[in-house]
Amino acid sequence: MADNKEAVIETEKQPRSVRVVLLALMITMMLAMLDNMIVGTAMPTIVGELGGLQHLSWVVTAYTLATAASTPIWGKLGDMYGRKGAFMTSIVIFLVGSALSGMAQDMGQLIGFRAVQGLGAGGLMVGVMAIIGDLIPPRERGKYQGMMAGIMALAMIGGPLIGGTITDHWGWRWSFYINLPLGIVALLAISAVLHLPKKRVQAKIDYLGAGLLALGISSIVLVTTWGGSEYAWGSARIMELIGIGVAALVGFVFVQTKAAAPIMPLHIFRSRNFTLMSIIGFITGFVMFGATLFLPLYQQSVQGASATNSGLLLLPMLGAMLVTSMVAGRVTTGTGRYKAFPIVGGILMAVGLFLLSQMDTSTTRFTSGLYMAVLGLGMGCLMQITMLVAQNSVEMKDMGVASSSTTLFRTLGSSFGVAIMGALFNQRVQDVMTERAGALGSKVTEQSAQLDAASLAKLPAAAREAYQYAVSSGTHSAFLLGAVVSVGALVAAVFVKEVPLRGAGAGASEPEGSAEGAVSDSAPKPTVAETV
Repeated sequence: MADNKEAVIETEKQPRSVRVVLLALMITMMLAMLDNMIVGTAMPTIVGELGGLQHLSWVVTAYTLATAASTPIWGKLGDMYGRKGAFMTSIVIFLVGSALSGMAQDMGQLIGFRAVQGLGAGGLMVGVMAIIGDLIPPRERGKYQGMMAGIMALAMIGGPLIGGTITDHWGWRWSFYINLPLGIVALLAISAVLHLPKKRVQAKIDYLGAGLLALGISSIVLVTTWGGSEYAWGSARIMELIGIGVAALVGFVFVQTKAAAPIMPLHIFRSRNFTLMSIIGFITGFVMFGATLFLPLYQQSVQGASATNSGLLLLPMLGAMLVTSMVAGRVTTGTGRYKAFPIVGGILMAVGLFLLSQMDTSTTRFTSGLYMAVLGLGMGCLMQITMLVAQNSVEMKDMGVASSSTTLFRTLGSSFGVAIMGALFNQRVQDVMTERAGALGSKVTEQSAQLDAASLAKLPAAAREAYQYAVSSGTHSAFLLGAVVSVGALVAAVFVKEVPLRGAGAGASEPEGSAEGAVSDSAPKPTVAETV
């Protein structure tokens, strides 16, 4: 306890250093969230220069696969060998992948370099969350929820705008090069002022478990990415991937029971709160990324909004999410209580999605904005609380795997959400177009159920009206599914047990080593189990 109190005192002496570290972490978080949105805007230009249109989807898929597969590995490496080294290594790999992607001469090179970039990206978000978990006691961590939500909102709103501006004025290669100066600033700041205890674990890395988990995750992501688009859901290729994924994950679970230093120790799931937060995180990812995909599509196709400002169309949802997240963080910090937020968040998320499912061709932008705000209020109650409670449910030695597991479940939720809601949307649009516009309607959407503004403008008036009706029907089905799924988050929230948050503050438990991050590279501080 004496060492732990000294750590807290030392933290209080170095507020500027902690602020510099947090600024560097926010920059890194911005890199992780902005990348795909900026690159997505530049893709038409990239294809125009490099060719390889048939491989276009792999530019995103390679990055997503590498990110998802490496996420739990980065978390475990941080737990075993030290958070700072693992985090800085992931930033370096991300920057190397960014530089190589910017220099790519053909589509094959770009896909390969994007995979390298994705390997580094897997450690960015995990590193940010785990280091904050080391630096800031859970009781105080709520203060930073608003900052994280703000970064997320800024990335979603600004990503497409920044990507378009960079591509138009500097060229598509700068969509990747822009990461370099920001990443270098973050690296220098972290290297200079972040001091975490050095760790050395004698056990070897669980390579077999890591390989099986990577194979299982990759198979799942490919199923959700290809199913219903590249291949029919019942095709042999999709069935093979499902079989490989299930077999790999079953093998992974078996290996984790035998490994000396498992990649994802199963004992963390014995905590009811951790398991419930993983479920809530999965559902939040499912809903959030589905909503961000279909809301701009509805507003552009049905309400006639400009695609150029597509990020701005999400302002009601993202603004509400930011405000609620800040309020939740302040209340949690001040009172140490948090159970109400997942419950209220689950209710508002389900209500918001149900309201969005009621939109039709006559819904005004003001009305849809109100519906989006309700959804945003719900997600704001859930986004950061899930990570906070998950980290509070494990010992300090498992902080990395807890952060990576929570991040992984949210990532997988987003993959499933986009795939399942997308499949439902596409099927509904094609059915309605066939019903209302006959053979012409079927021909219009035979390649894709999502038309860009130029294609929509070329349609005959009758076909255009049929398409607008079809899109509103498709979004109705997608959002109604989202509302049903989000009820699962509410049910999970009801069973959360409100455990006092560790750390300083009135009514809180004694400090438990959470402030260790601002002291020097000395011996590891006591774990939660040792200091309680």
